[in-house]
Amino acid sequence: MHTTEEVSIGYDVLAVNAKLAQNNRKKLDRHGITAFNIMGAIGSGKTLLIEKTIESLGKSQRIGAIAGDVIARIDAARFEKYGIPTIGLNTGKECHLDAHLVEHGLLELPLDSLDILFIENVGNLICPADFELGEHKKVVIVSVSEGDDIVEKHPLIFSTADLIIVNKIDIAEAVNADADKMVSDARLINPRIDVLKMSLKTGEGFGEWVDFVKRSHERAC
Repeated sequence: MHTTEEVSIGYDVLAVNAKLAQNNRKKLDRHGITAFNIMGAIGSGKTLLIEKTIESLGKSQRIGAIAGDVIARIDAARFEKYGIPTIGLNTGKECHLDAHLVEHGLLELPLDSLDILFIENVGNLICPADFELGEHKKVVIVSVSEGDDIVEKHPLIFSTADLIIVNKIDIAEAVNADADKMVSDARLINPRIDVLKMSLKTGEGFGEWVDFVKRSHERAC
C-alpha cells in the first residue's frame, strides 16, 4: 500500500509563471512583436525550421531569436550567423524554458527593432507544455522518425498548440510511419488546431508555414 503526503511549497509555481508570461506578452505587444514558441523533441527540426524561416523572410521582417537549451550556445550560434539579434538561455538541469528566463532574455534584445521573435524551447514534448512564456503562438513540430504514435502519446502539448507541423514526410515510408495518422491524431486531440505536413528537405509545406507566420504577425498588428 502506498502512502501520500501533501507538501506545501508556499506558492503555486504555474500561477506565478503565468503572471510573468502575461507581463512578457504585454511587453511584446507594446513593441509590436509577435512571438512564436517553437516546441518539439530533439531532432524534430526546430532549429532548421527557424533558420529556413529567417532565410525566407529575409529583410521583409525584423527577426530576433531566443535559443533555449541545457547548453544554448550551439543553436544560438546557428541563428547568429544570419545577423539577427539572438539570446541563448541555458536551462541547466531544467527541461523547459519558463517565463522568468524569457523575461531576462527580453531585457537583452533590441525590442524596438524587432517584428517577430522565435523562441526555440528545450527539446522534449513533456515539460514545455506546462509553462507559458508570453508567446502569441505555440507551435509543435514532430518528425515521422519519432514514430506515428508520437502525437497520441503526448496529448497535453498538442491540446494547447496553435499549429502542429509533421516534419520529414519525405522519409515516412522508409521509417514505416503514417503521416496522415499523425495529422488525424492531432485533430482528434485539438479539433481547432492547424496542422501542416512538411519536409524541410524538399520544401513541401514550408510555404504554408511562412504564410502562417506572416498572417499571425499581420493579425497581431
